[in-house]
Amino acid sequence: MIGRVQRSVLWWRTRRRPDTAVRYLEALVDALEPEGWRFVRLYQLEEFPIPVPMLWVYVRHVGIAVSVLAVPGGSWAYYEAHHGRSGYLAACGDARLAADVIARHLKRQMYPGTW
Repeated sequence: MIGRVQRSVLWWRTRRRPDTAVRYLEALVDALEPEGWRFVRLYQLEEFPIPVPMLWVYVRHVGIAVSVLAVPGGSWAYYEAHHGRSGYLAACGDARLAADVIARHLKRQMYPGTW
């Protein structure tokens, strides 16, 4: 469980280092692109002045908004953006694992009766 002080530090790290989040999101794009997923990069700050960089990953009518947040210990992790810290997907540093988690999530949405 994350305490109030630690949560404040993580919030501060996340917002002070958008370049780190963007680097991890680009690694995720590189891992997902060969599989045919499409993307909207919501981290070009001039166009989308949002506090946390996000990546919209989609195909047809299903998609997921992914953000990168600071985690305890100086690390970063991928999260499902609309769930915040409860939407953990995978640790940053292994974009291939995160891509597999996201692909499974989207395939479950596309073909709900087969999972």
